[in-house]
Amino acid sequence: MTDASETSVLIVDDEAPARAILHELLSAEKGVRILAECANGFEAVKAATDLHPDIAFLDIEMPKLDGFEVLELLDPRIAVVFVTAYDSYALRAFEVHAVDYVLKPFRAERLRDALARARERIGRKERTDPHELARTARPTGQYLKRVVVRDGAQVHLIPTAKLDYAEAQDDYVALKSEGKKYLKQQTLASLAAALDPARFLRVHRSYVINIERLKRIELYAKNSHAAVLSEGTRIPISREGHARLKAALGEAE
Repeated sequence: MTDASETSVLIVDDEAPARAILHELLSAEKGVRILAECANGFEAVKAATDLHPDIAFLDIEMPKLDGFEVLELLDPRIAVVFVTAYDSYALRAFEVHAVDYVLKPFRAERLRDALARARERIGRKERTDPHELARTARPTGQYLKRVVVRDGAQVHLIPTAKLDYAEAQDDYVALKSEGKKYLKQQTLASLAAALDPARFLRVHRSYVINIERLKRIELYAKNSHAAVLSEGTRIPISREGHARLKAALGEAE
């Protein structure tokens, strides 16, 4: 158990020399306790779930899961400092959302500043909105190619091409893909904004569907319609959603 005066840290980088440098520089700082070092995103999610660090020093360019995907799966109470060799990763997004970043090669002074900012954020009990940060960081016109979902320490990767629909469930979305359902803590609005509008359409306040899965539209009741997907699910369509759906299908024809 971490002492109240200590700041617990998780180091995540796929390059061993970078992890070694971060460990050396951060462990030299007073009151820092290194909980673990991780070489990829899957290890990072498991370690963060098991160890509950205060701060994660997180690389962006990594195999399997990149830094943005890891961020989505971390407890929002964890203060994240991005460490990257590329300043092209939407530094404006980090500045706007007060999430610090440190460029490689690392300097002790810069890491010390980032550590201080992260500690201040912890003291204010602020939480990062990972979905908003990821949205802002994505280049204009670039949409999700896969959705990451955490189930305990296990991570599922769902290609958007295999996503049938998403359903709002309070502060979560239920994702249907290849006959299975996955629950992700995210709003439907933020997910819809990250999906390609040429393929995904919000047909109801509680549903986003993959248009490529649409089999037919049925008249459900007077002035009420339902979308029948190729795997048989019936999705209610609101009046506004019906208008959007007709327009989208008309553009595709």
